[in-house]
Amino acid sequence: MCMIKPAQSTTQRRGSARLMRQRGFTLIELIIFIVVVSAGLAGILSVMNTVVKSSADPMVRKQATALAESILEEIVLKNYCDPDPGGASAPACGSHVNKGTNRNIYDNVDDYNGQSNSTFTDLPAELSSYVIGIVVTDGTATLGVAAKKITVTITHGSDVVSMVGYRSNY
Repeated sequence: MCMIKPAQSTTQRRGSARLMRQRGFTLIELIIFIVVVSAGLAGILSVMNTVVKSSADPMVRKQATALAESILEEIVLKNYCDPDPGGASAPACGSHVNKGTNRNIYDNVDDYNGQSNSTFTDLPAELSSYVIGIVVTDGTATLGVAAKKITVTITHGSDVVSMVGYRSNY
């Protein structure tokens, strides 16, 4: 039993020849593909750029907070009044005597009032871009007891970290 194939018509031969020729992409399809992929990559890269650019922000804020905490702790641990008043001509408790920028001779809270970066020369070089500001004011009105309000402000670029502590005479 022998099977004979029926002869193909001309339209069938043209259709199969057309299918044989279309094996790739046209130039227009390729250009559209490149444009779509480029737009997608541009979007992904712009998101990554934003993320990478601000990835160090939490570290900077954490360093500023740690610096403010350590300075505030150093100040709060000092005496409320000058421990060595030095006789009858000694300043009253609460008055500020300028002792320069040598922190080793600071012995009370008021000595830190108005101090800045020049006072803290022993900081690591990595923290030199942080700006330090210290203000010591009377905190009696806020707390209702004799106290000094200590405000430590650390600035780095546009970030500002401010910490407030109180030192009472106990």
